Amino acid sequence: MYLHIGNNYSIMIKDIIGVFDIENTTVEKCTKILLDRAEKEHHCVYTTYEMPKSFIIAMKNGTERVYISQLSASTLRKRINSGGGY
Repeated sequence: MYLHIGNNYSIMIKDIIGVFDIENTTVEKCTKILLDRAEKEHHCVYTTYEMPKSFIIAMKNGTERVYISQLSASTLRKRINSGGGY
């Protein structure tokens, strides 16, 4: 199953490591380091130009990706629990 994470982006649910609220988690130093590293290594995918509300960490074929989404973490979790659709 796929999770629609905003605009034309979908990722396989089985590849998701975590879904995080960007506002509550970026106050921690370790989260800032993770996001900075993903950006520098070009593993960061922006799904929107709007104000981001969440980020999703996914691993596929040994490659980490961090997806920045305008959808809230709670909305994404609800979609996961209901099968990932729109």
